[in-house]
Order: sequence, then structure tokens, then C-alpha cells
Amino acid sequence: MTALRKLFVVIAAVAAVAGCNTISGIGKDIEAAGAAVDKAATQTKKKM
Repeated sequence: MTALRKLFVVIAAVAAVAGCNTISGIGKDIEAAGAAVDKAATQTKKKM
């Protein structure tokens, strides 16, 4: 294995591990945004 290939494997492994936490965080952010949109829609519907 060449040094460049080893470096690529290490970078890919680090990105994969870091990506797990990032994906989880993004999911929570999207869920919170969805809840805010739902709440705003409900309030607007009540005012109509």
C-alpha cells in the first residue's frame, strides 16, 4: 500500500466516524425545524 493510499484510508475512516455524529445532529436540527413549522401552521390555522 502506498503512503498516499494509506493517508486516504485514514482520512476516510476519520470522516466516517465524524459523519455519524454530524448526521445525528442534522437529524435533530431538521426535526426541530419541522416542529417549528408545524406549530406555526397550527397557529395560523387557528387565526383563520
